[in-house]
Amino acid sequence: MIIYNITANIDESIHEEWLNWMQNEHIANMIATGKFTSARLVRVLINEEMGGVTYSVQYASPNKETLDAYYRENEAALDMEARKRFADKMLTFCTELEIISEH
Repeated sequence: MIIYNITANIDESIHEEWLNWMQNEHIANMIATGKFTSARLVRVLINEEMGGVTYSVQYASPNKETLDAYYRENEAALDMEARKRFADKMLTFCTELEIISEH
């Protein structure tokens, strides 16, 4: 299992709009690609010097090949949608995590 993790710092001015969009549209669109089996949205409990509210969105993908297919087939359109809506009010970075074991 691979976790596709997106960490996002959201400007307070769009925070509620972004959170609503994530919970009611974007996560569902990501799952609808067929490349992810589940998603988890969590708030990062830190005070950022730059301000804003920070979240981690964790999408579970069965394997690296499926995640690579997401990059090829879906990422550009879904990323463009987010950038178009929230522009410079959202700062993100992505990481890939491999689950070694769960207890």
